[in-house]
Amino acid sequence: MTEPRRRNTDEAAALVPRRTPSRPRAAVLFLHGGRADSRSPSRPWHLAALRMRPFVRAVATALPATDSVLLADVRYRMRGWNGTSADALHDTRRALDDLARGAGDIPVVLVGHSMGGRAALAAADRSPVRAGVALAPWCPDDEPVAHLRGKDVVVLHGDRDRVTDPRAAAAFLHRARTAGARTDLTLLPGGDHAMLRDSALWHRAVASAVVRLLPR
Repeated sequence: MTEPRRRNTDEAAALVPRRTPSRPRAAVLFLHGGRADSRSPSRPWHLAALRMRPFVRAVATALPATDSVLLADVRYRMRGWNGTSADALHDTRRALDDLARGAGDIPVVLVGHSMGGRAALAAADRSPVRAGVALAPWCPDDEPVAHLRGKDVVVLHGDRDRVTDPRAAAAFLHRARTAGARTDLTLLPGGDHAMLRDSALWHRAVASAVVRLLPR
């Protein structure tokens, strides 16, 4: 894979590779959570970012060692979504642009938690994105769904989540399915927003979903 080209601006690269085959056939990008509103810098040592590391490892373990699937994190500039600025979505699109420059037009699966789940589902309007896996996603009532037609949308949500509402996620999936998406919802009994209870179950479920959604 060609290294992402350096920008002439002060923006850091949005794509942080974790597994880099020389000629990737597909990619999985991981998007951590954040806050509704915050313009403070997002750092890799924040808990929201660290929470996604086991998911990267789980997917890497589930893939055959010879399978040329690229794994990478999306690096946010800020911790918040920030209303109409939609900063996490902007950064996800920058990461997809970085990926296209380095690896070409390869199929992509996005895996996002909470705010990252919202960004993953919104960024599925890009043609290389074939699927979004959203973990305890933030799903506003008026979130667009038309762009999900013909795509796979998988949601895992704990039924005891007190931060994002699993009922809102189910309503979002219903609208996405009506718009023509292929949808799947798994409610994890006793699951919390931080995905700490039965964490190994979360990791296995995500790895299984990603392997299933990647092109053969």
